[in-house]
Amino acid sequence: MKSINSNERKVVNIKTATFTQYDKEATGETGTSYIKLNPDMDRDIGFYIYKMEPGASSTPHRHGGAEEFYVIEGELKDNDGTVYSAGDVVWLAPGTEHNSYSENGCTVAVFSQGPEETPT
Repeated sequence: MKSINSNERKVVNIKTATFTQYDKEATGETGTSYIKLNPDMDRDIGFYIYKMEPGASSTPHRHGGAEEFYVIEGELKDNDGTVYSAGDVVWLAPGTEHNSYSENGCTVAVFSQGPEETPT
């Protein structure tokens, strides 16, 4: 079996890693950040860790593909009032529209099949 070279693996610990802040001008979001290890995938496609500071909210968006996420810590509330708590695993169908808010902050592991779009 071939060994894995150092340029073929990235390892970070979400407790100590530096998260990348979302660009407010590009996304309209404040208090949100992410960790994405795969440099060949666009920012909101594939797997990433999403973090919301207390009081942060995501911008309204439509999923271009299915989205699955696992709430690692904290609590997340969708615009329709659905609350996701630590330990919840969620699937949202392609084309669903929502935005989320976190009163006390949260960290979420996300897998998204396709790019997000702004709802019309």
